[in-house]
Amino acid sequence: MKMDHLVLLLGDLRASLPYYDTLLPLLGFSPTRPHDYVNEDGLHIDLQQAGDPAHAYARQGVGLNHLGFTAPDRGSLDRIREAMAARGFPAPELQHFGRDLAVFMKDRDGIRFEITWYAPPSTSS
Repeated sequence: MKMDHLVLLLGDLRASLPYYDTLLPLLGFSPTRPHDYVNEDGLHIDLQQAGDPAHAYARQGVGLNHLGFTAPDRGSLDRIREAMAARGFPAPELQHFGRDLAVFMKDRDGIRFEITWYAPPSTSS
């Protein structure tokens, strides 16, 4: 089975939309209807207003920790960071995991998106 959709409940949907309208297309998602995006695999991310915004996202709390995406190449990872920074969103420094590189971006509610570029295996002659 493949995953069909994710629903993200946001503390302030309107205030969060500029972030998601920037980030999700950079990750290969296209809008299908207001607040709903789909990628080429058919995965939908549906953004909705939280019914209880006082119950905030907690990184170490029960539930979703982060959404992870794979960048096809190092240049894509850099372009995502640059595009987010150009729109005024935080674009944290790259983190090194051996030869692999990742960036962890947070929306205004603290929901984290990990974008990782996995370096190709080194070849020894």
